[in-house]
Amino acid sequence: MSAGSPATSTTTTPPRETPAGGFSRPARAVILAAALVCAACGLVYELALIALGSYLIGDTVVQASIVVSVMVFAMGIGSLLAKPLQRWPAVAFVVVESLLALTGGSAVLLLYRAFAVTDLYTPLMIVLATFIGVLIGAEIPLLMTMLQRIRAQDAGSAVADMFAADYLGALLGGLAFPFLLLPTFGLVRGTIAAGVLNLVAGTVVVAWLFRRTVSRRGWSVIVALVAAVGVVLTVLLVRADDIEVDARQRLFRDPIVHAERSEYQEIVLTERRRLSGADDLRLFLNGDLQFASPDEYRYHESLVHPAMAGSRERVLVLGGGDGLALREILRYPDVAAVTLVELDPAVLELARTDDGVRALNLDAFADERVEAFAADAFGWVREHREAGAEPYDVVVVDMPDPDSTATSKLYSLEFYGMVRDLVAEDGRMVVQAGSPYFAPRSHASIRATVTAAGFGVTPYLASVPSFGDWGFLLATPGTASGPPLALPGGAPPLRYLSEDVLRAATAFPPDRVVTDAEVSTLLDPVVLEYVREEWQTY
Repeated sequence: MSAGSPATSTTTTPPRETPAGGFSRPARAVILAAALVCAACGLVYELALIALGSYLIGDTVVQASIVVSVMVFAMGIGSLLAKPLQRWPAVAFVVVESLLALTGGSAVLLLYRAFAVTDLYTPLMIVLATFIGVLIGAEIPLLMTMLQRIRAQDAGSAVADMFAADYLGALLGGLAFPFLLLPTFGLVRGTIAAGVLNLVAGTVVVAWLFRRTVSRRGWSVIVALVAAVGVVLTVLLVRADDIEVDARQRLFRDPIVHAERSEYQEIVLTERRRLSGADDLRLFLNGDLQFASPDEYRYHESLVHPAMAGSRERVLVLGGGDGLALREILRYPDVAAVTLVELDPAVLELARTDDGVRALNLDAFADERVEAFAADAFGWVREHREAGAEPYDVVVVDMPDPDSTATSKLYSLEFYGMVRDLVAEDGRMVVQAGSPYFAPRSHASIRATVTAAGFGVTPYLASVPSFGDWGFLLATPGTASGPPLALPGGAPPLRYLSEDVLRAATAFPPDRVVTDAEVSTLLDPVVLEYVREEWQTY
């Protein structure tokens, strides 16, 4: 009797879940399409976690490294955990996709809420990235099992088909995230929309192809789970704005009067109304304070007026999209033209249209001497330097602190070297250089970098209650020593600066003098490491 005859066979196989549509190419196409959609959604979740971390924490490289490494590791664990589930691949696939849709779709809101009310953002992010990665890792084995039950084929060909669909889906998800989901829905609704798509893809595969092979009990589980996840995602989609506003308000002391998520950052304007005295208007970018109306004049007078002591017909402002430095520059009638370069057009729009901000900047952008560009300062400077643009008498560099990879390049030797070619021989450049009290090594690194770029530098500081002691660098190209610190001739009346204040501004306490800080470059942005290390202690 042959070994394969029914009488002697001892081998058992799991029941085959033959698709309702039979062995057809359309059935295989549905499975591969599901693989594509699920891969796209998985990549959207991954990119959303990275984007949120960069918005809230400001460290894109570290956030990307944690999310990617944790999720890839978890995907391997998920593939192993999917082995026993391959006996019931259809039901298991719907369960996995439902849980993935729920977790991935709500992850951004959960993490944003956690950031607002606790200090557990990073641990929760790792937990969510791990769980999402495990579920993504379980997808391919289950899809592969369903594909083989539709029509058994050579393992190499089956793997090739599945991974081709998976990689194509990753490409589509990667492109859809920045070019479709973010502009159309925003970060919160974009991830919820991906969750809904994920849920639909998982349900369609089973409802269409395997509906006759799933038991009544299995269908009870599927219907209940899909319905519950669908309801939760729908509620989140409808109430996303309310949930986000409530969480955001917990981050700020004063009522929020304007909030938006631009292409580059989160922009928040708060205002505290007082019964006596001026209202307190504050601008935050990605949670970092940019100005507070009660004392912003101290910062902007210190930034602008020492640099105006000399020729000032043509002025370039890099950053300063709120228009407050621009306000001080325009107080000089002999300024003929001011060019301002601000990365975020949403900040420029706010400064031009918000009544509170316009009242502070005295409607500076309406002045006919002003030409404003929404552009990356690094690229703009490089382009105009290569084009041989006419140099400027004064260059004001009013950039956000170098606390991210995006901003640290604006404090690099390469950047200041390009700016140097845009400063006239007898011109001056001023740079906001962070806090010499809270971050003395960062301040010293910026000074060393500006000096290495070919400037003579005079460091000075100002007392700004909202920020603390704040540092600036006044620089002239091609000199060994820095320019004298003095008020310009014809200076308008000032509320904070005086000759006595400027004389005192060059005196740094010995415990805040750093002499061994390194120069920061594009390939070695040491200023970023200094900022992370120093501000972490406060």
